[in-house]
Amino acid sequence: MWFVYILRCIDNTFYTWVTTDLQRRLLEHNTSVKSAKYTRMRRPVEMVYFKEFTTRIEACKEEYRIKLLTRKQKEEIIKESE
Repeated sequence: MWFVYILRCIDNTFYTWVTTDLQRRLLEHNTSVKSAKYTRMRRPVEMVYFKEFTTRIEACKEEYRIKLLTRKQKEEIIKESE
């Protein structure tokens, strides 16, 4: 399984990516040098949204779609998922 996720950083910005292991990736973003450079500078981060996909291709397409959204649109999909 593949997941698209959105993190909310300490500066209230969003970070979107894909993974096969949500818990491991969140831990890495908050504690590890394996985290993205973007999130390393904006810790702590919290996972505010995720969606599951069967293939990496599907997950990457959704990631791209989300990255094209405005902040307001991202906030709406996060709110809808709660």
